[in-house]
Amino acid sequence: MIQIMLVEDHAVVRNGYRRLLDAEGDMRVVAEAASADEAYACLSAGGIELAVVDLNLRGSSGLDAIRRMLARERGLKVLVISMHDNPSYVTQAIRLGALGYVTKCSEPDEMLEAIRAVAAGRRFLSTDVAQALACAALEEDALMTRLTPKEFDVLCMVVNGEPTASVAETLHLSQKTVSNHMTAIRQKLEVDNDFKLIQLAARFGLVTLSPR
Repeated sequence: MIQIMLVEDHAVVRNGYRRLLDAEGDMRVVAEAASADEAYACLSAGGIELAVVDLNLRGSSGLDAIRRMLARERGLKVLVISMHDNPSYVTQAIRLGALGYVTKCSEPDEMLEAIRAVAAGRRFLSTDVAQALACAALEEDALMTRLTPKEFDVLCMVVNGEPTASVAETLHLSQKTVSNHMTAIRQKLEVDNDFKLIQLAARFGLVTLSPR
């Protein structure tokens, strides 16, 4: 029996996942979390083998949540389910230790296949994600892989209008550290001002023009 925690901030979506997974004979949802902090509390109670994590969590970063959960429970398996099939998000999630990545456009059977594969310690990418990564590789467009996952998180928040204080609070950093990250980001991406940085981020699909 695969013991699963759902980390998703929309209750209706979590309920849909639970119904899907609990209908399977080899899966059971044993915990639900609407935020990163709730996820850590669930992990402390034990008994969780696999976490299904949405990257878009209110008030926290899904990438940072993955990093902190895996730091706490090294044996935890992580499957990302996200609205993003952007290769930059996929790459950063995998670098942090997620074994699988599927999008919310994936068919239910593909999600079930992903959970079984990740629980067995195998890598799994949904069809649309694999195609996006292949296209990015063919275009040799790996600029964002120069950034660490933390730098990527900072970049995404800043180019979407988050003030430094908010970024620092969400990512558990000091404001000085956020500023230092931004300096490193500009250097690594070879841009000398924020306008060029936003243009570059938009090219990579990191700028959200409408609310979630």
